[in-house]
Amino acid sequence: MIPLRDSVPASRTPIVTYAIIAVCAVVWLVQLGDPELVLRLGMVPARVLDPEGFPRAALRVGWPAAAAAVPDWLTLLTCTFLHGGWLHFLGNMLFLWIFGDNVEDRLGRVGFVVFYLGTGVVASAAHLLIASHSVVPTIGASGAIAGVMGAYLLLYPRARVEVLMFIGIIGTIVVPAWVMLGLWFLLQFVEGTMTLGRAGDGGGVAVWAHIGGFVAGVLVVLLLRALGGLRTPPPSIEFVRRRFRPTRYVGRGYYRD
Repeated sequence: MIPLRDSVPASRTPIVTYAIIAVCAVVWLVQLGDPELVLRLGMVPARVLDPEGFPRAALRVGWPAAAAAVPDWLTLLTCTFLHGGWLHFLGNMLFLWIFGDNVEDRLGRVGFVVFYLGTGVVASAAHLLIASHSVVPTIGASGAIAGVMGAYLLLYPRARVEVLMFIGIIGTIVVPAWVMLGLWFLLQFVEGTMTLGRAGDGGGVAVWAHIGGFVAGVLVVLLLRALGGLRTPPPSIEFVRRRFRPTRYVGRGYYRD
């Protein structure tokens, strides 16, 4: 499912969300001209946990044993601004564009900066623990954005989200946020449990970074709610809800192997 829009308008301009998207876009353009940025700023679990043994481990599997351009521990953060391709970059920015503005509304601008960076680091740490011996760089904003999605699930569970579906017929449907986000997390968790013990040096999707970021987002909102640290919500969702109508039929698709 690909989200296209939600039913909750932001109460003010989401400056931080726009700034994060802009920074990721600039880094992506720099990365296109300097692919080795992935090696220097990506998070490599083996390099973080065993800097001395990393060169030998990388040599055994044929990966370059490049040194980080920043302290190894800092790559848990810098890796969240890198991406692995146009679809990876555009997909992440779409999710952040749709869900980030409303979470920023409730956390405040400074709070949202801390929240986004913090859940990104937690997401990187989750992958670090699961794939501790991997010499493959981990990159992507997905973990931090998963934190935003986890926060959105608790803050706006009844919001309506229009999503693009690719099951048999390509088209759009409108579902409650808790359905879309809950199903997304369930799929991540199932895939993550199936890959436990098999995370290695073949690359792929860092599913446990998604899981870790999402859970971190949920826990932060629960804590802030208990402490009264959330901003006053914008007008009731029932009041501002736009009556979505699924966009016109797009076409027919089929599964291919």
